[in-house]
Amino acid sequence: MRTRGLPRWLGGRARFGRGETPGPDADGSAEVAPSGENAGEAQRWLVAGLGNPGPKYAGNRHNIGFMVLDALAEQCGERWKRHKTNAQVAEARLEQRPVILAKPQSYMNLSGGPVAGLSRFYRVPLERIVVVHDELDVAYGALRLKRGGGGGGHNGLRSLTSSLGGPDYVRLRMGIGRPPGRTDVAAYVLSDFSTAERKELALTVERGTDAVRTVLAQGLEKAQHVYHTVS
Repeated sequence: MRTRGLPRWLGGRARFGRGETPGPDADGSAEVAPSGENAGEAQRWLVAGLGNPGPKYAGNRHNIGFMVLDALAEQCGERWKRHKTNAQVAEARLEQRPVILAKPQSYMNLSGGPVAGLSRFYRVPLERIVVVHDELDVAYGALRLKRGGGGGGHNGLRSLTSSLGGPDYVRLRMGIGRPPGRTDVAAYVLSDFSTAERKELALTVERGTDAVRTVLAQGLEKAQHVYHTVS
């Protein structure tokens, strides 16, 4: 597996891919404008991670989508900037493609509005949107990829499908497993990973970033073959 930068809170170190210091930090007020056709608009992708904003939720199972996006931004040497669509965004290049990295700030159940707004703003069609989210029906540490389908009870996906006008975006389903016994599902997803799970969390997040890169570089079918075989 390739070794890349991970967020410091996951035990990683900053790595800046362009030989320069990063831009304004996440609480800056700069609005990111689209780069235009000369920067490869026709090939631009939108990669969005789902989660809840704020330190209270940062370590929750429900926020593993944010964790993967933070790792991708760290790998690219990018910092988050506020966008008028109520999202944090970072313009990056992944696998030689222009990519908009995004973290909706509307809370999980209303994730669709910001992502749909970014899709319009950057003129990214549904087929070039990748959404990274937690998945109860996949074992912790495993991941699954697919395009389209239902929400499976995931309110963030339900919001996305409604706001985007269809389900045919790519989903990177990061496994968190089902809660033990009679543990309430809502309480489970809004709690932090266990001590044992945290020992594997950095590796799990890195596998998520590699899966995103494989989708961009080689396509969904190849990524499914690679990651469904090893998971």
